[in-house]
Amino acid sequence: MLLVDIKKKLGAFHLDVSFETGGEVLALLGPSGCGKSMTLRCIAGVERPDSGRIVLNGRVLFDSGKGIDLPPQQRRVGYLFQNYALFPHMTVVQNIAAGACRLSARERQAAVESSIRTFRLEGLERLRPRQLSGGQQQRVALARILAGSPELLLLDEPFSALDSYLRWQLELELLDTLESFPGDVVYVSHDRDEVCHLCASVCVLAEGRSEPKESVRQLMEAPRTLSAALISGCRNYSRISRLDEHTVRCEDWGVTLHTAAPVPPEAAAVGVRAHHIVPGEAAENTFVCAVERVIPGPFTAVVTLAVPGSREGALPLRMELEREKWEALGRPEKLAVHVAPEQVMPLLGGEACRI
Repeated sequence: MLLVDIKKKLGAFHLDVSFETGGEVLALLGPSGCGKSMTLRCIAGVERPDSGRIVLNGRVLFDSGKGIDLPPQQRRVGYLFQNYALFPHMTVVQNIAAGACRLSARERQAAVESSIRTFRLEGLERLRPRQLSGGQQQRVALARILAGSPELLLLDEPFSALDSYLRWQLELELLDTLESFPGDVVYVSHDRDEVCHLCASVCVLAEGRSEPKESVRQLMEAPRTLSAALISGCRNYSRISRLDEHTVRCEDWGVTLHTAAPVPPEAAAVGVRAHHIVPGEAAENTFVCAVERVIPGPFTAVVTLAVPGSREGALPLRMELEREKWEALGRPEKLAVHVAPEQVMPLLGGEACRI
């Protein structure tokens, strides 16, 4: 179990993060610059928080009140950097052995041999990092980390340095590694697809502040805040006036929508996913839009829609549907669309969720 409750000020940026893990792969998800990597660096001991506590399996790694700040080598934390941080002058074998420095010579040799087999690095033992592909470098970096028998893994955007065509196979390999790892994992990413494939729970960070931990499924199906909805891929959002428990006036779009989910009094916005905007009329939540632009893809079409009466400067609505269905509509200039009430997501706002 990992407990993190820390604060750190960096100029105008304030990091305020609190979460716990318990036998899981937890994602820290958020846009670039929201404090994800800084959080990992504080857990690993590379950076020092200004205040707070970090506790791993009952061991206090950091406690500002008690003056405890263990150095990185005593934390039993494996940290995979974005660029893998392999020692450039060392071979594959030497890099892995460096991760097992606390073991005896015989135990270190056994750990290296086991890692070479586990990560399929046979034949690469004498090569240096510059002679390896990106995927091979990642496997060596993971082998080096695991050779030290860490209690916690910290993975900082492990696919950011790789070409997209390599990622799927490496995701499968990493998934195997995470499933066999006995400790907890904190996985930093801004890619929701990676998070869905590899993680069970998620903590969204927005402008340095953490939101309550939730399951990945809840994030995708019913995000609680605007920042969570945006990072989950929701492209349409509007500030609202709450008319009653199931009715809102969308100030940016100039339309009134009914919701299946209750609208809390403190709700600041609603979100609608692009594929939940459907051509045609329905009993509820139907409005007519002007078609601004169509961006065809190989399988789907993205259609931007302007709603008459929308606020000046408001972003157009984004609708996504199968390309054949769009073409069957005959390229209309105006289009009636509707959104099912159960697809309108009431969202909380706050300082980290400015519209």
